[in-house]
Amino acid sequence: MRILWSRSRSGALFTRQWSSRPGSEDGSQTGSRPGSQTGSRPGSQKGSRPGSQDGSRHGSEEGSRPGSQDGSGPPTLNPPEETGLARERRPSKTPGESSVFLFPGQGSQFVGMGRGLLKYPKVKEMFSAAEQILGYDLLSLCLRGPEEQLMRTVHCQPAVFVTSLAAVERLNHENPKAVETCVAAAGFSVGEFAALVFSGAMDFAQALYVVKVRAEAMQAASERAAGGMLSVLGRPQAQYRQACLQAQEHCRGLGLDRPVCNVATFLFPDGRVIAGHKQALDFLQQNSRRLHFARCSPLPVGGAFHTPLMESACEPLRDVLRQVEVRRPEINVYSNVDGKRYMHAGHVRRQLALQLVSPVKWEQTLHEVYERTQGRGFPHTYEVGPGRQLGAALQRCNLKAYRSYTHVDVVAPDNEE
Repeated sequence: MRILWSRSRSGALFTRQWSSRPGSEDGSQTGSRPGSQTGSRPGSQKGSRPGSQDGSRHGSEEGSRPGSQDGSGPPTLNPPEETGLARERRPSKTPGESSVFLFPGQGSQFVGMGRGLLKYPKVKEMFSAAEQILGYDLLSLCLRGPEEQLMRTVHCQPAVFVTSLAAVERLNHENPKAVETCVAAAGFSVGEFAALVFSGAMDFAQALYVVKVRAEAMQAASERAAGGMLSVLGRPQAQYRQACLQAQEHCRGLGLDRPVCNVATFLFPDGRVIAGHKQALDFLQQNSRRLHFARCSPLPVGGAFHTPLMESACEPLRDVLRQVEVRRPEINVYSNVDGKRYMHAGHVRRQLALQLVSPVKWEQTLHEVYERTQGRGFPHTYEVGPGRQLGAALQRCNLKAYRSYTHVDVVAPDNEE
């Protein structure tokens, strides 16, 4: 039995459809992105994606979809129905009429996230689908923990992914115009997958399977080397690259071969995350005052993500990305690797694999998203998912854009259930 997800005509973000065989009557995709008048996102033919001439999708041949029929691989999805409807021109919007979505990454998770969200359309079905794909009860883990299990890479990445898209469902219920007018999205690390699902570039079930493989590969890579990550707030005179080089030299003196210590995230001006071998991070903490670090604290993660220590995780991710369908995003989605927009399906696949061993250029991404001419207004920004870290980074990068920021919480009052 396979799970099919699509945009629904009724306005909800996802619709689950069940099918026991390809091409069954109840297994075809008929959904659309909210805000469309004809059951498709403006600018595309109903049932087809940009660049498709015959109703087939990018990344598949002759309209077929990659994936296993026997449950051993990614969930398989049926191609959409072919129609002859004319393309719609998407109406232009002033910045104040449009929105931007930011999706958080690993580290934002907490026990209790998702509480109160099951009343919103499709959220319960999303977690039910996740249980079948992952093989464990993700909803129970999010709501009740235990915390030490939720914090593990293999669990928290799928948890943040699903909960963030559940937050989109909440926003769609409370403020559907924000979903309809979204023109751009960006996700932090694993949050990129949620952004790509929302953009129409990936389907929920297949993207979750990729996140599962990614998390397992990163967990395995972390167990091969004792690494970690430090959150650093530097003073103006701080030299982060030089600090990393000093830490590497210190590790060589300890006999460590090919030590790793790199900037793993550019958060905001003078805000960095540095990752690498544990000995290198110990050196940075012990010498933080001399290195002009105003604050230096370990992050509760299990590995040195976005550094060469994740190299062994790249091939499993590349392999599963070749198995699933990826399409050109229907709105602007920005890559962590260079802060630039994704242009086509192959670009998405390459950048997602490269992201594992490259620093997250979040500060650069925010500059790209909010760059505009003098006097032009800013869109409304929604952080959809657990935590408010991305809002805090936006406040430090662009105060004017932050003034139109809203956090969509992943916890709703129990008495509203």
